Amino acid sequence: MILKETERSVYLDVAKIAWEPTKYPGVETKTLYKDPAGRQTVLTRLAPGARLPDHRHTGVEQSFVLEGTLVDEDGACTAGNFVWRRPGSVHAAWSPDGCLVLAFFEGPNEFVT
Repeated sequence: MILKETERSVYLDVAKIAWEPTKYPGVETKTLYKDPAGRQTVLTRLAPGARLPDHRHTGVEQSFVLEGTLVDEDGACTAGNFVWRRPGSVHAAWSPDGCLVLAFFEGPNEFVT
């Protein structure tokens, strides 16, 4: 929900933006920014045990874990830490204890399963 918009800025009331379910059980998102070129800023919440299947990043993916743990085949990123992935990388992601992640995407993910 937009709180205020000027020529230069858009202020969002993130608490009033509804969580949107995805087709993956236990995974919800709030899209904070999206442009026609495919760049996005997304707040993602994974319930304990939730999993995103294999997907390819069409651009750089940057993830800052706000709460919990985000895990993939390469390792675990815990609260307060940051991970970025190279364009073209393919991985699955899951959370053993649930997590809240602020993610920045240069392009849309391509799910490969």
